[in-house]
Amino acid sequence: MREAGLADEMAEFWKTWCNALRGTQPRMLAYLSYMTERLLVMRVVLKPTGSIYFHCDPTASHYIKIVMDTIFGHGNFQNEVVWCYREAINSRKRWNRKHDTILFYSNGNKWTFNAYDVLEPHAESTVRKYKYKDEKGPYRLMGRGITGSPVQSKRDIPPEWEKKHPELVYRQYLRPGTYAVDYWMVDIINQNAKERLGYATQKPLALLDRIIKASSNEGDVVLDPFCGCATTLEAAHRLKRHWIGIDIAIHAVKRISKVRLRDRLGLVENRDFDIVGVPRTLEGARDLWKRDKYHFQKWAVEQVDGFVTTRKTGDGGIDGRLYFDISDQPDLQSMVLEVKGGKSVSISVIRDLRGVLERDNALLAGLVVLEDPGSRKWQNFKREMAAAGDLEVHGIKYPRMQLLTVSEILAGQRFRTPSIARGKVAEEPTLPLGPPSGHGHKK
Repeated sequence: MREAGLADEMAEFWKTWCNALRGTQPRMLAYLSYMTERLLVMRVVLKPTGSIYFHCDPTASHYIKIVMDTIFGHGNFQNEVVWCYREAINSRKRWNRKHDTILFYSNGNKWTFNAYDVLEPHAESTVRKYKYKDEKGPYRLMGRGITGSPVQSKRDIPPEWEKKHPELVYRQYLRPGTYAVDYWMVDIINQNAKERLGYATQKPLALLDRIIKASSNEGDVVLDPFCGCATTLEAAHRLKRHWIGIDIAIHAVKRISKVRLRDRLGLVENRDFDIVGVPRTLEGARDLWKRDKYHFQKWAVEQVDGFVTTRKTGDGGIDGRLYFDISDQPDLQSMVLEVKGGKSVSISVIRDLRGVLERDNALLAGLVVLEDPGSRKWQNFKREMAAAGDLEVHGIKYPRMQLLTVSEILAGQRFRTPSIARGKVAEEPTLPLGPPSGHGHKK
């Protein structure tokens, strides 16, 4: 905080607060530390006239508000929006929670707010009062309030009064809507809706549409640093804003580019948008390995159409699984996957993976290595893998143990298996993005 230029008193307060939470709420402290570090960066990249919206649930909103007061300044707090929604889950132990919180801060004393773009529709009872209409729209007749006038305080004046006493009557036109308030009724996404992409924390387009309309103009840049399934990007694009999305999970970025950008919006990579940070070359893969070994493993598993797993065998030899169909068997079968990114992969890795294959219920095992093992080592690997035998399916033999280098994967090679099952996996569901449940967040 001191390095970011915040007051020393704020840094001391944060230090005291951390000490208090460390023993009582360590998970909350971890979340707040994670978000504080990133909010400091958001303050730097946000324009002086920009705004930031932060979505969270009631378990974290009061903590986050203090953090944002510290970073953006209490004077730049504009609204605490209560996002109301209908929810199927009911509780008998407490009031049913039907809302989340959205904190709205500016980055200075001037900011964009397009109140007319987010007007609320009138109630039907209000619309019924405006029962006449001309080229300007619906209106009702009102008395001008002249003392002694027969129409001094009357409303709903008959049209004949307007003709007889035009100087005493005026037309009050129905405005386009009423100014929006700080509680919004926007339902969460139905499980069967076309908009649903399968992410547990997915937000409705209508919610992001309202925020972007209000706090930006056409041609402005909208940044979502936790873009997940990219609802913000779609809303921004449809509203003719430029956009930037960031996500730590490479599989999320790949899904965004295909489902959101290509299929839903008709955009073409390298023409309408660019993807930065996902390895496209061996050097890019090496760079990812140096920066984040865990996400390198995830990237490698997903490149071969596998699913990352959080479950391990006794010796921790599984980084993912690739699922496939065998026509005469009712259940999906799998290939266990292990990823090695170091420069030197020894024969013991092959032997350990073979042991996993023998103990696991998988039919095949695949090893992904970052670097080419070299001809001599490769021959030793082949002999060890061949000892595991073949899987024969309908007269076709598949080596039970297989190896691919990252260079081969980037060139389009894949493990040899029966028909790969995509999107039919029940054993290893994709995990929701973002922080632990109960600490949802947005822009």
